[in-house]
Amino acid sequence: MTSGPAPGPGPGPEELPSVAPQLRDLRRRAGLTLEAAAARARLSPAHLSRLETGRRQPSLPLLLGLARTYGTTVSELLGETPAVADPIVRAGGPGAREADGWTYWQAGGSGRGMQALRVHVPHGRSQGDLVRVHPGEEWLYVLGGRLRLHLAEAEYLLEPGDSAHFDSLTPHRIGAATQGGADLLFVHTLLQSSLAGLCLGGGASGAPAQHR
Repeated sequence: MTSGPAPGPGPGPEELPSVAPQLRDLRRRAGLTLEAAAARARLSPAHLSRLETGRRQPSLPLLLGLARTYGTTVSELLGETPAVADPIVRAGGPGAREADGWTYWQAGGSGRGMQALRVHVPHGRSQGDLVRVHPGEEWLYVLGGRLRLHLAEAEYLLEPGDSAHFDSLTPHRIGAATQGGADLLFVHTLLQSSLAGLCLGGGASGAPAQHR
């Protein structure tokens, strides 16, 4: 009895670019040990080590999980070069978005590690004592009205022309101190973090998460 043709070879590792260098670089940029990164990705350290050394190629679901772990995209993991973004945001571009009374206008390009917004904070909508704590830095500049800024246990009253720059890991909350509300320019830069969706408005409404 003659045997049939041998089955063809399965998908080889050459079908996907090696992600090993990107995985190592992203983990080191995030300041994570192999064990800490593996725990976040719900992998064993040995499995992650094999991925980082190229001895094993990740499946697409695993690529998605690793991208979320490092706060990046599958394209970056695969070493793809993103298209050059338009550096100009024109007046009358993306319209205002509103969430719980706060109004946002895009003031910077999308898909960047730094997000710039123009924000109107209505009076009396500071959401009580709820604060935000997340990776990154924030800078804000008061355009009009007066703004009340809480940083940890300190409270500041900012006038038009005043600005603040602080680490977002400091518990923080802002609210308008004038009846007409306050207007500000707001810049937020995210570190590599799996919390990116919480800080950049990953909710169903599509509006940026509010900084209270």
